[in-house]
Amino acid sequence: MTVAPTAIREEMSTRVEEVLRQRFALHCENAETYGAEFAALWRATADHALGGKLVRPRLLLDIHRALAPDMGDEPSIAAVDIATHIELLHYAFLLHDDVIDGDLTRRKRPNLIGELAAASPGSTEEGSLHWARSSAILMGDLLLSAAIMGFARADVPVHARGRLLDLVERTILETVAGEHTDVALSHGIIASDVDTVLTMSVYKTATYSFSLPLRAAALLAGSSVSAEETLHTVGRHLGLAYQLQDDLLCVFGDHRTHGKDAFSDLREGKETAIIAFARSTSAWPRIERRFGSADLSLNDATEIRDILRESGAERFVVGLIGDQLDAVYALLSEAELAGEISADAARSILVSASRLEGRQS
Repeated sequence: MTVAPTAIREEMSTRVEEVLRQRFALHCENAETYGAEFAALWRATADHALGGKLVRPRLLLDIHRALAPDMGDEPSIAAVDIATHIELLHYAFLLHDDVIDGDLTRRKRPNLIGELAAASPGSTEEGSLHWARSSAILMGDLLLSAAIMGFARADVPVHARGRLLDLVERTILETVAGEHTDVALSHGIIASDVDTVLTMSVYKTATYSFSLPLRAAALLAGSSVSAEETLHTVGRHLGLAYQLQDDLLCVFGDHRTHGKDAFSDLREGKETAIIAFARSTSAWPRIERRFGSADLSLNDATEIRDILRESGAERFVVGLIGDQLDAVYALLSEAELAGEISADAARSILVSASRLEGRQS
């Protein structure tokens, strides 16, 4: 009997979730040695990290299965292990990102910082918040370390391990560089323009969310170096399309559907491709005076959204997303014709790309 691809994906996601739970259970147990507060921090972190969409692990396992069909439907232990540690890397970045952005919520619920600050009041509100943010920084460091050690200990051939660690090192470097540029853009330290914002988005989001899973899958499947490089480029285009779609949803989407904080990018003064384009238009003076106001009202935010739409910013970014997806289709077609990747692998990636078109959450 043939097992449906959806059922296989769910089974692989369950495997990753189980390994994640095992990892956190072990960390929580070990943390008991260092006191109740430290153990409680690990338990709270596990609660926030588990139960996500597992976008990155699922992408890796989907593509690995397509690139290595001889292995059957059962993913290798190494593939599940590496997919799991990519998810740990992702959550480490999220913790640091929440500290940098000063966020206390994620997906309309308190994030780890918000929960810790509310649950463990210190002598002052400022003290509680400092303790919560410090805890998030330290936990992000620990998860980053755990992820790197997980990659290093993966059951892969020696030559593959070296390439994997080089890939992880480059990924972390580019992600940090992207975050650094993002903060600089937000505070006017670097001038904002479309090219700079797009490059920042590739480094900050696309490198670890898409290129890393795709390249790791190719590496584990024993694909050629040229196939791996093609998937690296495909991942950059997919990741940029994903980030641009996120930017559109925050400003123009229905927050009741996508679950994000409505207009949070406008209140935070986030330099997205939408804003970078608007800066080059005559509409910018009408936006600038209220852009980045922490107390931006719903009416003001709605008016800014309408001005952005009139300026052509929404249409421009929709076009950019189309450009990225067109590049993905062209690269995959060329790679398939050249025999670099199989038709099944190309099809798996195209399914991921199709999910971005018209994405609402």
